[in-house]
Parts: sequence; C-alpha cells; structure tokens
Amino acid sequence: MNLYTCQIDLKDDAKALAFARAVDDWMRFLQGNGVIGQWRLLRRKLNLAADAYRDFLLEIEVADLAQLDSAFRLSGQQDDDVATLYRAVNTLIARADFALYRPFPDPERSERMALL
Repeated sequence: MNLYTCQIDLKDDAKALAFARAVDDWMRFLQGNGVIGQWRLLRRKLNLAADAYRDFLLEIEVADLAQLDSAFRLSGQQDDDVATLYRAVNTLIARADFALYRPFPDPERSERMALL
C-alpha cells in the first residue's frame, strides 16, 4: 500500500462543504473504477498548524505505482463525466501540495536488513 497525499487550500470564495461533497463524488468514482483504495479527507482543527500545512489533507491509498498510474490515466480521459467530476473539485482549489509515501521499512528493505 502506498499513500498519495494532497494538502489543499481552497479559494477564498469556495465553500468547504461543497468541496467535501465534490471530493466525495470524485473519490467514489475513482474507487468504483478500481483505481484507488481507501481515502479520507481531513480538515485542520482549531487552525493548529505551521504555515507550511494547508487547511485540508486528502489521503488516498493505492496498492502500487501501477494503480496510481491507472488513476492518473482515468483522470486524464476525454470524457464528459470524468471532466465534470474533476472540475467540481479542481475549480475550488487555490493551492495544493502533493506527496507519495510508502510503508517503511518496506518488505525489500526489511529483507536486506535481515541479511546483514
């Protein structure tokens, strides 16, 4: 399992609940097509965070890089339904920072460490 994370700030005129609904629709679509696993949307509490952190955190689980690639391919399709769902999320975002994490130590590294 890999974890794709997105830290997100909304545009000043964007409504948080509308954003949450749009994310839910988009993630359910991706999940229904088998290109992502579990996901969750979190919001900063009590404005407690350093300046480097955004207001929202979206965490998306993918089995491997092949599944992540499938998610990107599906997102880039020239399809009206895909474009509508994607645009409903994307038009509300002012800034987003992304990262990809993996479990550590991973099985390969654990195996090498066991041989030392």
